[in-house]
Amino acid sequence: MKKVELLAPAGSYEKAKIAYLYGADAVYCGTSSLSLRTRADMKDDDLEKTIKYAHSIGKKIYVTLNIFAWDEKYEEIVEMAKKLESLKPDGIIAADGGVIETLKQYAPSIPINVSTQANIVSLHSANFWYKNGAKRMIMAREMNKEQLKYIMQNKPKEMEIEIFIHGAICFAFSGRCFLSDFLACRSANLGDCAQSCRWSYNLYAEEKNNPGELMPIETNEYGTSIFSSKDLCLIKEIPEIIEMGVDSLKIEGRLKTEYYLASVINAYRNAIDDYEKDPENYDYTKYLKELEKVKTRGLTTFYFNDRKNKDIQEYSGKQYNEQYEFGGKVVEYNEEKSIIEIRNKLQVGDLLEIIVPNKIEPIYFNIEKLWNEETDEEINEISPGVKGQKVKIKLPIKCEKDWIIRRKK
Repeated sequence: MKKVELLAPAGSYEKAKIAYLYGADAVYCGTSSLSLRTRADMKDDDLEKTIKYAHSIGKKIYVTLNIFAWDEKYEEIVEMAKKLESLKPDGIIAADGGVIETLKQYAPSIPINVSTQANIVSLHSANFWYKNGAKRMIMAREMNKEQLKYIMQNKPKEMEIEIFIHGAICFAFSGRCFLSDFLACRSANLGDCAQSCRWSYNLYAEEKNNPGELMPIETNEYGTSIFSSKDLCLIKEIPEIIEMGVDSLKIEGRLKTEYYLASVINAYRNAIDDYEKDPENYDYTKYLKELEKVKTRGLTTFYFNDRKNKDIQEYSGKQYNEQYEFGGKVVEYNEEKSIIEIRNKLQVGDLLEIIVPNKIEPIYFNIEKLWNEETDEEINEISPGVKGQKVKIKLPIKCEKDWIIRRKK
């Protein structure tokens, strides 16, 4: 059985550290102006620091330059290519043919991974990019398993294949969307998507015999969030994907929280490891239970199993799981009073869950006491009034720095 790579998003240096801590073999990240995530908190210095950190712990890192670039962007792209040639990430993710040609010229030693934005849906397309210098193909989410199997069985041996297994699905084909630019003057193809497909819409029809008279159209009892997709989740299909020989399994979400990353990465890390150790007894339900705690919308297998699958739209709009939320992050462990950086209100009596790296079952405990982090005064509750707000709490087990704590509401 070939060892598969678990690839996670990293919207910042801190998020990259969380991703690695919870089991990612590699992360993908990029600076805000060139990587389709203008709101990602990753400057050039942070990128350099993240690359060095990844390699210091024996992990991989891929840098995204996957915008569709206007000519005026190429001066910046050339400078970034030169910088990456010296920093030596494990690959550069790109979609634009002009950008890829620029990378080949100015960062010739760095492997090129063709982004899902390039809409690779066939062996013919994959072979085209391979012949033009790319090493890895990130396949379009719209492909089903039979199409993937065909590619795996017929591709060149050295060509690598990466697929998405979890996260948001774009309304547009492989994410190449103009809706946000049209409605909000924020181009998705330049990394500034306003997520217009998640908005709620009211539809009206003009009566033929009464010009100017608008009649509301209601699609069904769920309302009119007609563009919003459910989130992809292929946890049940992990055995089939691994057996195909896919090289890399990718989680979407560079703008998601550290809590989301820890929960999702930990679930897939355990699922992959458990299947590789004991394939006959793979039980996806225990991993799905953890993933269900952090979903932002309903979950779907999209077209992976069935191209006719209609269970892909979230007609009721963006749905948060209201039972659980990000409680905090361990800053410093002490047997009696550990320091926690809080992210939501905590109070005595709350039920918390410690997400332990490489263990699928969290550690449950109730808060018995809280202490002010500065004065050591005993308190009953604390709210995150300022960024970095901390509190002291007694933890039931020894915890490492940056372990994530979940709060049940």
